[in-house]
Amino acid sequence: MAKPAKTFVCSACGSVFPKWAGRCEACGAWNTLEEQAPRPALPGGMKAGAVTRGKIEFVGLAGISPPPPRIPTTIAEFDRVLGGGLVPASVVLVGGDPGIGKSTLLLQAGAALGQSARRVLYISGEESVDQIRMRAARLGLTSAPMHLAAATQLGDILASFAQFPDAALVVIDSIQTMWTDGVDSAPGSVTQVRAAAFELIRAAKTQGFALMLVGHVTKEGNLAGPRVLEHMVDVVLHFEGDRGHQFRILRGVKNRFGATDEIGVFEMTGAGLAQVANPSALFLAERRGNVSGSAVFAGLEGSRPVLVEIQALLAPNPGGSPRRSVIGWDSGRLSMLLAVLETRCGLKLAMNDVYLNVAGGLRVSEPAADLAVAAALISAAADIPTDPAMVFFGEVGLSGELRQVAQAELRLKEAAKLGFSQAASPKRIAGGAARIAVPESLKLLEIGHLTDLVGVITQGLKRATQNKDPR
Repeated sequence: MAKPAKTFVCSACGSVFPKWAGRCEACGAWNTLEEQAPRPALPGGMKAGAVTRGKIEFVGLAGISPPPPRIPTTIAEFDRVLGGGLVPASVVLVGGDPGIGKSTLLLQAGAALGQSARRVLYISGEESVDQIRMRAARLGLTSAPMHLAAATQLGDILASFAQFPDAALVVIDSIQTMWTDGVDSAPGSVTQVRAAAFELIRAAKTQGFALMLVGHVTKEGNLAGPRVLEHMVDVVLHFEGDRGHQFRILRGVKNRFGATDEIGVFEMTGAGLAQVANPSALFLAERRGNVSGSAVFAGLEGSRPVLVEIQALLAPNPGGSPRRSVIGWDSGRLSMLLAVLETRCGLKLAMNDVYLNVAGGLRVSEPAADLAVAAALISAAADIPTDPAMVFFGEVGLSGELRQVAQAELRLKEAAKLGFSQAASPKRIAGGAARIAVPESLKLLEIGHLTDLVGVITQGLKRATQNKDPR
């Protein structure tokens, strides 16, 4: 019988190759091919797929299935990102930087679920039981009815599930530490992670408990291990935040049972992670309205409106290459916006170092932030503060025109709730989209081109048409 051939698997994309190479031909990543142990040959010279199975049953599209039941964790911010709570037999993958608070979050969620008469199993491969108890004592969770274990051998873990047929939640911290003796490779390798995740997911689907996996991240911020891991699970959550700030953002990247791009906002305190019910007020708590280079952006994260402060600083740089430093926004989009301001508005910014920051550590990705960033840059260039009672949102085109963005009503309502009296937004196109209901306490300043914004900030005389009920 011929000896099974070795194969090599790319840890970035999961592609399989017959021999090792320095660069993956599928995704282009370097030094990602890892050796995979050969699969044992079937006995008796049998070929793969030779065993016959029962036929599968096909059904039509007609018929309505009830929505999946939810198990609320009683942590509102966590349930919001999940889409209303945990779904039985679902698999959730939580990733984040080391020390960001992943284990703390899942321990708090498991304790909250355990206190609602649900059985919760917490299995750690990185910490001992005493270490978990010490964290629980610091968080004030020692009275929560949870079952703790420190184990890494997958066979022992799967066999132990039979003792708890009524388990509602199983937490594995982390999937990179799990290993099975059926795979001849080191723990944390592509083969081990994929095999361990497959067996755990199959157990969750069979026994009906919700499974939460903690995943490590690479230095680029991506989830470590095979890319197929993200396709195998039902929900992928990223736990983000800067260690220099107390805020933590739980962002939904994938969700088969709810909306994606939802966020939950937490504050890291000495007693663990505390929910932030009104993140806009917290992000703007330390704002000073009389400083140039500052503008408030009315953003949208998933279905939640969030107001954050955009800060810009221009420093003269007469010689050498000017520096462009961005924190919390896309650097490529900043370069485009600087080019538009120079070409279309006549601002001389080429000989200045530009520093842009989204206060509070939040990462903004939507194009609607263009107008707020432009307002902050114009304010910094003219050394004139923007109106402290005004918010900005709108997308900027290459010709300098302002384009409409989605969910304008939610942004305006959030601004009015926090006491803002004016909002700068793109002009509405006659006969275009449906009318927007503007709060009574808010005046809408419609801007058609960036030159109008320059006039508003530098002179305070050029103003676009104000209308409380635009069409």
